[in-house]
Amino acid sequence: MEKTKPSFFQRISKYVREVKSEMKKVVWPSFKKIRQNTLVVMLYVFIVGIVIWILDALFTWAMSFIINR
Repeated sequence: MEKTKPSFFQRISKYVREVKSEMKKVVWPSFKKIRQNTLVVMLYVFIVGIVIWILDALFTWAMSFIINR
């Protein structure tokens, strides 16, 4: 026997039910943890920005030294 393909609305209904089921399993972080993680990310972005800025200045100096010698 051949199975019939579910209708568009049946597939959407199934999808919504599955999403609701999965959302009940999610463990949401506390506000304190969100704040802590945000600060860590901001710190790392700042540090990486400084490192990129220093490398850019170093490479710019090196290139101008090579070009002007």
